[in-house]
Amino acid sequence: MISEWQNHKAQLRSYVSKRINDSHAVDDILQDVYIKASSNLHQLKSKGSLKGWLYRIAHNTIMDFYRQQKPYEELPEDLVAEDNDSGSLARKELAECLRPLIDELPEKYGTPLRLAELEGYSQQSIAEQLGLSLSGAKSRVQRSRVKFREQMMACCDFEVGQEGITDYSPKKTSSSTKC
Repeated sequence: MISEWQNHKAQLRSYVSKRINDSHAVDDILQDVYIKASSNLHQLKSKGSLKGWLYRIAHNTIMDFYRQQKPYEELPEDLVAEDNDSGSLARKELAECLRPLIDELPEKYGTPLRLAELEGYSQQSIAEQLGLSLSGAKSRVQRSRVKFREQMMACCDFEVGQEGITDYSPKKTSSSTKC
């Protein structure tokens, strides 16, 4: 095994060093490859496949090396999260803007949508409050969302980018459409 290892050691070193920047880690990985190959030599099917087998062991050892690395620094213990939830305020403001449009929906669609989206009830509790089965409540909420979307599309023009909706403007509608 040692003579075969010497034949492939330089090539394996080159292979590993192209994938690992730390020269000390390259030596450690080569040592691990040799140990794994030596202890699992009985698994080698034929001597002709030794080179490929060593490269597979080297590849797996490199992957193990990267899995063990910490890609981040630990945060200090005394770090405190800021209590700045501007998203919550924005959601409340948006809910107040959307409430009149939801109120324009027929009651059988407006109520489940209001409970699910504005008040945050689960679909199970919506089913219990409205006397529906769970699947009935789920269907009602989904149909409500579709009807609400249709109403929104009839009332507003939306500009959509990679981040989602980036801008909107009210449409000029006929007097028959409530917006």
